[in-house]
Amino acid sequence: MATASMPFSTPSLNYRAVRVGRVNRKQGVAFATMNKETLGVRVTEGEGSLPKVVLTSAGGSEAELYLFGGCVTSWKASNDKDLLFVRPDAVFNKKKPISGGVPHCFPQFGPGPMQQHGFARNMDWSILDSENVEGNPVITLELKDGPYSRAMWDFSFQALFKVILNTKSISTELTITNTDNKPFSFSSALHTYFRASVTGASVKGLQGCKTLNKDPDPKNPVEGKEERDRVTFPGFVDCIYLDAPSVVHLDNGLGDTITIRNTNWSDAVLWNPHMQMEACYKDFVCVENAKIGKVQLEPEQSWTAKQHLSIN
Repeated sequence: MATASMPFSTPSLNYRAVRVGRVNRKQGVAFATMNKETLGVRVTEGEGSLPKVVLTSAGGSEAELYLFGGCVTSWKASNDKDLLFVRPDAVFNKKKPISGGVPHCFPQFGPGPMQQHGFARNMDWSILDSENVEGNPVITLELKDGPYSRAMWDFSFQALFKVILNTKSISTELTITNTDNKPFSFSSALHTYFRASVTGASVKGLQGCKTLNKDPDPKNPVEGKEERDRVTFPGFVDCIYLDAPSVVHLDNGLGDTITIRNTNWSDAVLWNPHMQMEACYKDFVCVENAKIGKVQLEPEQSWTAKQHLSIN
């Protein structure tokens, strides 16, 4: 089963040459098999010698994701400009989550009885399957419970994360299944970092939403209502938008408008740390699809949420 904070040992594998359809697990480590080639899906060696999957569409777009954390770290449309952001202090050594891209928050969003944002971003995911649909690569990652997760959250589960790359968009589908013999509940989010100019960035589509503003006191959010047509990032921002719409638009301040669509992610979160991260706060904003309220699953039940990012 997948575990975290383990030294990663790679079986005999030429990363540069592999196109992968699935992986097997051995002693908690995901590794590629060469029984099937999938056009536009390639496993290679990434930062810190961690296994990285590169997706390339027929239209020239590209995405990268790491099996550690199941984290998408790069999305480039055909103009070769990365629309996601990885912080300069990010480490790729399995000692902490990858800081940037699209990290998973599961089975807990934010602080709580377990570590911040849960454990899914700290564990090795494996490749369950891959395919190519009309020139668009599709890959499905899998995460299951193990000793590391059960030490914090004593339930059996399966998480599937499907990533679909198109010429002008990237879509994800997260499915959580209760494989235990008892019910459990969880919260979740995709903590997406977008490359941006923070002084010019704005989000449209949240007007009228109920808000939980964590500024100035994160432990005592202030309830309110969003009155602005365009929400900007003038300083520290950490705000939850409850019952958010299924579509919002991010102007990243760099000349791009990114449409963020979702299915079954009921809430949204805007975050920028401002001077808490003086080295890089000017270069990104987080616009997160989230499920803040608890999802309750009985044995064998599943929950699915989708995100679709597209650039105009």
